[in-house]
Parts: sequence; structure tokens; C-alpha cells
Amino acid sequence: MFLLQGKYRSLIGLDITTSSIKLIELAKSGDSFRVEAYAAEATPQNSVTEQAIVDAQAVGEAVRRCIKRSGTRLREVAIAISGDVAITKVIQMPRHLRQAELEAQVEMQADQYIPFPMEEVSYDFEVLGPSDKEPDSNDVLLVATRTENVEQRQTAVNSAGLTARIVDVEAFALENACRLMTHQMPDGGIDRFVAVVDFGATSTTFSVLRNLKVVYTRDFAFGGQQLTEEIMRVYGLSMEEAGRAKKEGGLPANYQAEVLDPFIDDMTQQVSRSLQFYLASASGREQPEKILVCGGCANIAGAAEMIASRVGIPAEKGDPLGQMKLSSRARAQAVQRDATALLTACGLALRSFD
Repeated sequence: MFLLQGKYRSLIGLDITTSSIKLIELAKSGDSFRVEAYAAEATPQNSVTEQAIVDAQAVGEAVRRCIKRSGTRLREVAIAISGDVAITKVIQMPRHLRQAELEAQVEMQADQYIPFPMEEVSYDFEVLGPSDKEPDSNDVLLVATRTENVEQRQTAVNSAGLTARIVDVEAFALENACRLMTHQMPDGGIDRFVAVVDFGATSTTFSVLRNLKVVYTRDFAFGGQQLTEEIMRVYGLSMEEAGRAKKEGGLPANYQAEVLDPFIDDMTQQVSRSLQFYLASASGREQPEKILVCGGCANIAGAAEMIASRVGIPAEKGDPLGQMKLSSRARAQAVQRDATALLTACGLALRSFD
């Protein structure tokens, strides 16, 4: 199973998480992109747990609904596995090797870095370029995961009538999508350090980029579901009712002070702590010049401003669709409202243009 490589065209970016399933189709015109189709569905309850798909049929039905609502005609997708279940390693290989020789050498070395029997593993590699460590070698990125992690997603996708052409890693998809936010970065991110915080439902990724490449990343257990659960607890609502109220409003007057403000404070503490971990992770770390706040929590009014105030670094809501045109179908699906939560989906859709 190829995880990374291959030249494909017209792929749907399909992001499957514990809380939602998001599908986006992009088209390219010159140097700019256009959103052709978009749809999102809530993930069926208990169908995805701890990054694993446990009910592929239920997920497949939700994906099928996304396809229908989006209006896309594409049937090939790029999907991603969590970085938690992926093994990544940069190794050095002699620069003179032909492709067949390189494949054989990587296969021989792979079992040194993969702590599972090779017959249980799907892996792939990509040549990154000349190595700084060894002058006559190339750096080669090796990526591997248990085959079952790939097959879970393939089964769900296949049950929706789709074919998974590329299986990526969420962290790589996020890095890929960051080039869509260069309009929000100092000097377009070139020779600058920029932090991107992607708040998910149950986990958050804090990344620092330089020259649009991730130089540091940290995942931690925190997300918007904690706010939903607090709304449930305080106001006696069901999960569905609390989720709707969080997005649409209508909660009592004490919601801001008693529930939302403490949650925003938790958000800022998490970002501040991640920034400290980053600065302590290696000597000579430079503080980011900008923080882009992404994910569903980024839509909370005042959240980015509070983070900026707490950590002393300018921050704003990240918008990967900010410079894109939208098709009438995509506008009808309120893609702009969800834009800040579409990093992974957009990063996957961009694989169409590799």
C-alpha cells in the first residue's frame, strides 16, 4: 500500500475524525485554487474511537451522505492516518542508487526502525534531497504504520463507493495546507517562524514552521469536546443539544462568564505551555512571530485575541480558504464558516497537484 507517493489528479480530501467527517474538492487555476465542492457530517456516535475506525459501515454511510450533499463527481480520495499510529524516520541513502536499488535498500533497512513484523506493516518512502549529514547521500523519509490502520480507512471509504488513492499522515497534510495561509504570515512564512495551533474535538496539534516546513510539533489531549461536555453538565443538555447550542447560541446569560471564559482560559494555557515546550526542546529555538489559531475552537469570539494577550505574540484565526474563490455549490454548504477547521482536508485535497 503506497502511503505517500504517486501522481494522481482530481482527488477529494477526506478528513475522518472522532467528531466530524469533512470532504473538500479543490481545483487549480494558475497559482490560485478554487473550492469546487464541500460537505461535512457529524461522525456517527461510537464509530471512531482513539483514532481507530471501529464501525466502517456507519462511517461509510456518513461519507456517502457527504458525497451526495457536496455534489462532487469525483470518486477517488486522499485520506490520512493519525501521527500517533505512524512511524516516521529520515534515513540516509547513497545518492547514486537507481529507483529499484533504492527500493530494495529501503526495504532492507526498514525493519531496523519498525517495531512490528514487516508482514503486518504498510510503508512508503520519499526522497527529500541531499543530506546535510552525509555529502554523498540523500535524505529519505520513511513512513510506516500497521496495515490494519490503513485497511480500517480503506474499508470505510470503499463502503461509500470511493477508492483511497493516497494515505497520508495528518501532520504532513497539515504542513501541506499551511501554504494556503501564507497571506497571514510575515513575509509569507519565508525565513520566519510561525506557529499553527489546530484545535480538534479531542486533541490539538501545536506546530512551528520555518520556510513553511514543520520544525516542531506536539499533540496533546485538549479540544472542543470539553466545552460541549461542560455545556451538557451545566445546563443538563444531551450531547447533540449541547453541540448545537455551542454553534448556534441560545444559552443562558451566565454562559459567557461561567462556561466559555474558563474554557478560553484553558485554551490560552495550553498554547502557552506548548510554546514553552517548544522553546525548551532545543538550544537556539526562536520564538514564533505569529500564531495562527485553527480548528473549530478558533471560531470562538475573542479566542485568538486572548491567546495573543497571554503569550505576547500576535495571533489570529487561520483561514486556509481566505484567498480562494468558491463555487456556488461550496457556498451553499457554508464552507467559509468551517474554513478554519479544514487544514487536514485541504492538505489532503492538495495532493491532487503534487
